Amino acid sequence: MNTDSAAIGDDRILGYTRGLSLFIAPFLLVAFVVLYPFPGETRRLFAWTIQPTMTPMVLASAYLGGCYFFVRVLRERRWASVKSGFLAVALFAALLGVATILHWDRFNHGHVAFWLWVGLYLTAPFLVIAAWYVNGHHAAPPAPSELRLGPVVRWVIGAVGSTALVMGVVMFASPALIIPLWPGALTPLTCRVVGAIFCLGSAGIGVIADPRWVTIRLMLQVEVLMLGLMLIAAVRARAEFMVDRPLTWVMLVGFVGTFVASVGLWVTYGRRSARTSDAGRPA
Repeated sequence: MNTDSAAIGDDRILGYTRGLSLFIAPFLLVAFVVLYPFPGETRRLFAWTIQPTMTPMVLASAYLGGCYFFVRVLRERRWASVKSGFLAVALFAALLGVATILHWDRFNHGHVAFWLWVGLYLTAPFLVIAAWYVNGHHAAPPAPSELRLGPVVRWVIGAVGSTALVMGVVMFASPALIIPLWPGALTPLTCRVVGAIFCLGSAGIGVIADPRWVTIRLMLQVEVLMLGLMLIAAVRARAEFMVDRPLTWVMLVGFVGTFVASVGLWVTYGRRSARTSDAGRPA
């Protein structure tokens, strides 16, 4: 077998993929530092003015989750452990790029953050898709000994991911349908941005085809981080919610339930993975 053939299926993460992750992560971290502690200062500090304060904190939560994901790409050894996130990130970035074009007049064109925003979201979708495509050639087939999710867990995660994707697409495509129902104030632009964030949940759909624990482990960690920050943000911005709207309580129950279930899966399967690893070591 020649060297090129041997490289196919080795499940390694390519230098291009790591380099792209190293490039993107600092932008996401800076955006989080700007938006989460100072959600009322977006007119002065960010690419566009976002109101009320819950929306910039939700966006910041997604940014820190993304930063964590890309930092982990730098450390992980297997493509299987990160592959589920790349298509979701590409979709998120593409939707924000489209939203920018659709709502060009809403942005702070004189702010350097705006041009960083434009540069990132008009290029990142292509760069991330390229990483997913090229690195996908090195994906390894599942080994018989690898820990897999149970069928119920597998399909529940897939269903939650599909629901998040549908919700995100509807919010992006039809803001006028969602705005009157939403727990807080939205504009067409912020509705589309929140829809793009929901689409990040589509990373969970991959477990339907590949139910290995390794493929969802990092995604669960990112989800726990994001949802935890969003729930803290909801407490901070509690006065902004419209408690007379049923969707307010549906969203609260859904987010808390998903957070608790994700932590439970992380702990349960993490322990099973550790036991599996210990059993495979020589005495």
